[in-house]
Amino acid sequence: MVYKKIAMGRDKKIALVAHDNKKQDLVERAEYNRTLLRQHEVFATGTTGEILEHELGFKVAKLQSGPLGGDQQIGTRTSTATSTS
Repeated sequence: MVYKKIAMGRDKKIALVAHDNKKQDLVERAEYNRTLLRQHEVFATGTTGEILEHELGFKVAKLQSGPLGGDQQIGTRTSTATSTS
């Protein structure tokens, strides 16, 4: 198998997604890592994004709810299809 190396910049795109009964766990983890997360671009689906933005105090890129295509939107927004040959 051939492995490719992809150069990654300092600013990351981080997606935070949680099932309804795990949202509070995700919020607690995000609050614990608030300083680190603030340095990057954070994406979240629907209600999770609303909650995170309110609790963390910084902008979260909010996409559609998961069942309405938010999971696919996150995949599209966070992928970095940079190929090195």
